[in-house]
Formats: sequence, C-alpha cells, structure tokens
Amino acid sequence: MEYRRTAVIKLDTPEGADPLLRETVEQFKHCANTASEWCWHGRRQIPEESGRQPETPRVSGDDDGYHVTSKAKAERALYDQLRDETNLTANLVQKGIRRAVEAVKSGVERLKRGESTSQPYFSADSAVYDKRSATFHRDHVSLSTVGGRVECDYTLPDDSETPPTKYVSDEDFEFRMAHLQYRDGDWYLHASMRKVEADEESSESESKHRTVLGVDLGVNNFAVASTGRFWSADEFNHWRREYEKRRGSLQQCGSRHAHENIEAVGQKEYGRFEIYLHTVANELIKEAVENDCSYLVFEDLTHIRENILEATWQHVWAFRRLYEYVEYKAEEHGVEAVQVDPRNTSKRCSTCGFTYDDNRSDESFECQQSGYENHADYNASKNIGLQYLRRRQNAGDGGAPVDVRLNRGTLNVSGEYVPPASTEA
Repeated sequence: MEYRRTAVIKLDTPEGADPLLRETVEQFKHCANTASEWCWHGRRQIPEESGRQPETPRVSGDDDGYHVTSKAKAERALYDQLRDETNLTANLVQKGIRRAVEAVKSGVERLKRGESTSQPYFSADSAVYDKRSATFHRDHVSLSTVGGRVECDYTLPDDSETPPTKYVSDEDFEFRMAHLQYRDGDWYLHASMRKVEADEESSESESKHRTVLGVDLGVNNFAVASTGRFWSADEFNHWRREYEKRRGSLQQCGSRHAHENIEAVGQKEYGRFEIYLHTVANELIKEAVENDCSYLVFEDLTHIRENILEATWQHVWAFRRLYEYVEYKAEEHGVEAVQVDPRNTSKRCSTCGFTYDDNRSDESFECQQSGYENHADYNASKNIGLQYLRRRQNAGDGGAPVDVRLNRGTLNVSGEYVPPASTEA
C-alpha cells in the first residue's frame, strides 16, 4: 500500500541565506511567468542573435492549436533564453517552465468547458525543488540557489507523533519533491513524501468512507460550512468600511503627507485582515478535523466577482487569500483543500436537486418543488460539497466513497440524508 503525505516544515535559515532564497524565488517566478506568456499566446519572439527561429504552435500532441501545453515544446523554445536571463540551475529553470505549462493546461481545459479564464500569472513567493536541486535529510535540507547551495535546518515539533515530525522522522517515508514558500517572514518547505508498504488490510482501508466539508463564501457570512457553522463577515465589513472612509478623507487632502498616510492605512488594513483570515482558516481546518473530513471543498474562485455581485475588491482578495491559507495549513492535518464548479450551488435544492432561480431570496432558501427551507448560504455549502462528490463519481476512479458532512449525519451523492451511526433507526 502507498501512503502520500505533505510535510510542511519551517526552515531555520542561516545568516545570509535569506537574500539568496528571495532572489532564487524571484528568478523562478520570472521563468514561470515568461513561459506562461509564451504558452498562452502561442508565440514568443526570440532574440535574433540567438540564431533560432520563433516557434508557432500547431495542433499536435497536447496542444489545442493556439495555446502550448507541451512541456517538451516549451522547454525547446525557452530553456536557452531563460538560462541566459537567470542564475538558476538547469533543473530550476525546467521546473519553472513546467509549472507554467501545467497552469496553462488547466486554463485550456476551462476554455474547452466554455468557461472564461486568463493567462496564468505567478505572484506567490514559491519555487519547486526535486532531488536534483535539493538534497533532503532528516534534520535539514540543502537547496540550490542563485549563489550556490544553502543548508537550512528544520524547525520541528518535539512530539514525534505530531506532523511534520511524524513523517520526517520516519525513515520509511521518502522525500519526493518540495515547494519552497515564503510567508509571514519565514521560509517553509512543503515536502511531498511517500511510504510504500505491504498491507493485507489495504483493500479494507481503501474502501473506508471519507467525508468532505463544503464551504460557501459570501459578503454577509464570510464562510459557512456544511456542518452548519457560520463565520460572520460583520467584523471584516466594519473595518473595510472604516478604512475606505479614512482613505477617502486623505485623498481629498491631496498632500504628500496625506499620500503617505494612505499607504500606512493600507498596511494597517492588510495586517488586520491577515489576522482575521488566519483565524477563519484555522477554525475551518479545526472544523474539518473534528468532523473527520478528508477534504475542504470551496467553489472555484476564478470568477468569484461575477458570482457574488455585491463583493468588493477586498472581498475578492480575502476569499482568495483565505483559500491559500487553508490550502497550505490543511496539509499538516491530512486534509486537502479543493475547488469545484460553483454553477447553480446557490439556487439548487440540496435535498431534492431541483434548480430554480426563485428558490433563493436573499439569505433565505425555499425549494419551490420539495418545500425544503433553510439558510441560503448553508444550502449552498451542502451543494458545494455535493458538487465534489459528483465530480468524483463522474471521474470513475473507483476510489473510496465520499459523503458530505453535516451538523448531524451526512449527505450522499444523491442528496440522501444518512443519520449518525449512533442514531436509532
């Protein structure tokens, strides 16, 4: 049986390493964004002095005739150029190109489904390492940078049964690759690890039910879980309005001092919202763990502004930031964050499946067919969880059955309620 885990390891960086890691990440992002532009637009002019002709994609392999989704084609076109433009090792340049190709490939799939999307852009301080660009040890890692190798010790919990110590200290878990990430002033290694062992009970383990926690995001209720827990947006909206007022007053002054104060207000706003989002992310993960959920399911945030018309730019930023926090924090607890198509989740009845515009009125939901009534955001959170179940069912992967976790019991893929095991029939 094969076990895969992601160990999120905080790094203790030696003196002088931080600027090297920062520049490495910046150059990695340059590779990814350059490749993204070339792959998305299908052509990138190559300097004449290179002596090579620019490539124009045609329909072949994975390409759709315009966007390039072939890793080999992208590397042939861009590798030499990016090696000249950066101080990265060959492996990191290749990883930057491949990261872009994967993102473009996802975008092409959305276009094929008739969804609108745009060229992928990489802004997160992150780089991808494998065993050629990093040497993984049980207590430290050696990372390739623009200035040579840098060795960073791991900062691990003392408890041997607490992730990531549990996986890092287990010699049977093999390091496969890792994402180096910078956040909140520290460097982290998101290491993908694998353990393979013979297990007579593997088939029984594979068939074990897993559950999902659906999460709906909104302007009045910032997040609503399918367990019935609500996170009010009152605090977020209060401070959003307060900071808007402060900026408006300062903008009317027009002085240099006022401009400097506007920047300070923005920094305070960002800091306050970051604390709020970290809190909600932590509580969402706790809710998932306490309810034995394997997945935290959100709606696809690509077109969140179109789906939630009342959302301001602060809401849109906060929704995406929240998902990023949940995504990396959840890994430490064995929970995976995923996104699903949000279509009809707000107007579909989570009980009978009847979909109708008039089912929802503001925050109230009443199914015009079955008569089911509940809070609209709660109904949507259940539908988001059910959407993931349908996706798994349609994939036909033969995986373990999955249900949506409610405050009591679960919903299966057909929307049928299954009471807790302890409930009398």
